[in-house]
Amino acid sequence: MQPSDYDSTTPQRLAATGSREPGWARLPEEPPHHGGLDVPVPTTRVRPIAPPMSAAPSQPSPRAGGGWWQLLLAAVLGGGLALAGFLLLDSDTTTPPAAEAAAPAVAGAEPAPAVQTPAEVPAPRVEIESTDAVAIGTKVIPSIVTVEVGAGTGTNLDLSGSGSGVILDTAGHIVTNDHVVAAGASYQVVLSDGRTTYEAELIGTDPLTDLAVLKIDAPNLTPVELGATESLNVGDTAVAVGSPLGLDGGPSLTVGVVSAFGRQVQVSANDTLYGMLQTDAPITQGSSGGALVDGLGRLIGITTAVGVSDVGVEGIGFATPVELMRRVTDELITAGEINHAFLGILGATSFSTTADGARVAAGVEVASVEEATGAMTGGLVSGDLITAIDGEPVTTMDDLVLALRYRTAGDGITITVSDGDLTRDLDITLGERP
Repeated sequence: MQPSDYDSTTPQRLAATGSREPGWARLPEEPPHHGGLDVPVPTTRVRPIAPPMSAAPSQPSPRAGGGWWQLLLAAVLGGGLALAGFLLLDSDTTTPPAAEAAAPAVAGAEPAPAVQTPAEVPAPRVEIESTDAVAIGTKVIPSIVTVEVGAGTGTNLDLSGSGSGVILDTAGHIVTNDHVVAAGASYQVVLSDGRTTYEAELIGTDPLTDLAVLKIDAPNLTPVELGATESLNVGDTAVAVGSPLGLDGGPSLTVGVVSAFGRQVQVSANDTLYGMLQTDAPITQGSSGGALVDGLGRLIGITTAVGVSDVGVEGIGFATPVELMRRVTDELITAGEINHAFLGILGATSFSTTADGARVAAGVEVASVEEATGAMTGGLVSGDLITAIDGEPVTTMDDLVLALRYRTAGDGITITVSDGDLTRDLDITLGERP
């Protein structure tokens, strides 16, 4: 990562020491520092899992450190990769009990009614009322697809794995994760009925946000309804719909809640996802690129990662917010590529101390400004404290990075900065991220 990168506030390294179970990554124990400025330690790490379908999962290099848990990319090439065991249950074969002996006849008595065996007694009909999850599934499942990746074309496609995708429009655009399509050179999409498969064209990808767009030529598609995260609260219903393990039979649905907002999820030593939604709705391998929807079946995120500790899956999943998804997919569909914004500073979160001794994040302190960038042209200088962008508060470096992820090269923004007791607004035109 170049020093001029606006989000290079801390070196992202994973210590590789000792021998551990394959696939674990831990946080370094000591917080990193950059340029003498305090930098918050990232609280999560994510590693992709992308072994080929035809072979057992490769053994990742063991990594260790001071943290106690890690994140793994929700996978990706789940279909056909996992060695899953299924317990087959025999059909119920209950033997009917022998009919009771007929009672002796009593003179003058009415004849006893015939005794029905259990096989003759009709089972009571159980009426099941529709639940929210049922309604959500009915609405959303037709918009969910399985994305199969590999080499070759058509019936000669040599599959290497699968993920999930969400239909965006009737033109056939489908959003999925970049780490799903990155595993192959050819793609096909299986619709939710499980019987209809179409070859797919890759429109564009964005590794920075782990999003990609495919396109199929198919009739009668059902686009997902888009929602919003701004109106959500922690505890609101969140339902994940995807294609776990590439299993036949269509998408599956799991129910949970919105657990948190604005999570920072580190996917590699140099790449971090910002502003992620956290949910406890179970997300399994093969569900990468699937949908996270609200209680009305509206898309609020694209499922991307899950949390795993030494004892297994921790019930923590992460999804890219729908607002960021729309910004990226709209540009990919229009231009075929994404031009991320670049401010041109090196900085880090600045902290202040309140009257009662508490330490709070107060903005982003500019450590240096790159030549020939929007930051320099707009008047930012070393020592400035950035506190807002377009009127929205900025208290941490994460806030600044996320705000820039929602903007594109060439956008104009107003940055509020503080220099001691003075506050000023700077109009800045963003450049293109190198």
